[in-house]
Amino acid sequence: MRAAGKMVAEILQLISDRVKPGVTTLELDQLAENECRKRHARPAFKGYGGFPYTICASPNDRIVHGFPNREPLREGDILSVDFGLIIDGFHGDSALTIPVGQIEPATARLLETTRESLECGIAQALPGGRLSDVSHAVQTRAERDGFSVVREFVGHGIGRQLHEDPQIPNYGTPGHGPKLKSGMTLAIEPMINAGLPGVKILEDGWTAVTVDGLRSAHFEHTIAITDNGPEILTRLES
Repeated sequence: MRAAGKMVAEILQLISDRVKPGVTTLELDQLAENECRKRHARPAFKGYGGFPYTICASPNDRIVHGFPNREPLREGDILSVDFGLIIDGFHGDSALTIPVGQIEPATARLLETTRESLECGIAQALPGGRLSDVSHAVQTRAERDGFSVVREFVGHGIGRQLHEDPQIPNYGTPGHGPKLKSGMTLAIEPMINAGLPGVKILEDGWTAVTVDGLRSAHFEHTIAITDNGPEILTRLES
């Protein structure tokens, strides 16, 4: 799991470094696939349930599961990239939302709040705690700044399969759900909207967008619960 997580983080960093006005998400998808091939890893998303690409590329009001395309990114856009791979039989999964050039302060606040909500959730992933402690921490941080939590999509367990039990909502009352144990590996992934929490699915059957056309951000890490606290497997060492 550590090897898979490290590889995901490295490739996401390469994608993030490539994002700028004029680049297409299809180019980023090809970059991710090429990097997987170079590292003898397999993209986790491509072919999963029929999904046709290596990354999920979701700009602006697209929340998650966006299809890469040939439309150039523009100054002031934001782009959520969700990416996973399989190496030696284990999965890694992570996501981040990347500013394209200069973005407005309100949009920057959305990204920062979503990133912090993920960190708050991870901090509650402790042996002896309850799963909803993680969910509640995410929701509390996001709503404190006036943003809304997407309820239709959740985090998940991860390991030899991409999606394993338990499901991890990004909202809820603390003290409920399965007890957290050392050795569990989870993918925690807040999706936070600037406006209403609702979503709709586009005609491709995959892409989820906000119901009001306002922007959404998405951050995700694969973590391991340990006796010494949560270990983030998809974060590069500084």
